[in-house]
Amino acid sequence: MDSYGDMNRVLISDDVDSQCVDMLIANGFSVEIDIKLAKQPQEQLIKRLQDVDILIVRSATKVTSSVIEGSPRLKLIGRPGTGTDNIDTEAATRHGILVMNTPGGNTISAAEHTCTLICALARNIPSACASLKTGAWQRAEFMGEELNGKTLAIIGLGRIGR
Repeated sequence: MDSYGDMNRVLISDDVDSQCVDMLIANGFSVEIDIKLAKQPQEQLIKRLQDVDILIVRSATKVTSSVIEGSPRLKLIGRPGTGTDNIDTEAATRHGILVMNTPGGNTISAAEHTCTLICALARNIPSACASLKTGAWQRAEFMGEELNGKTLAIIGLGRIGR
């Protein structure tokens, strides 16, 4: 099954959720995963991209103008997540390569992480952990605040604050 014309070879060079890979395979894409490429010289990435139509990256892979210019078949760069600062979007545009991201894809995870950090700070967990690692057990100093009955707010107008 190849419902995407001649765009069917995908290289994933960073760690992505297995659902991403499963979805691509289920839709007829030929998927290669090589997460070691992000830490190798860019020449290695360029070499691997010679017969690839779609590159999927996260933050570790740097897609520079050299990578883009050296990838003749590349038509799309996908970024599961918000930022595209590791992708030379101007060079991609000059070469007719579409750059896509998923800005809302990690909103729930980021909001949960924020709430977890608030709870950790309220209970002095970072300080208690650091103290415990020195061999001290100073429970009374790190009791923290109970959150029950208190109002907490995440101030912000972005997706995480909502």
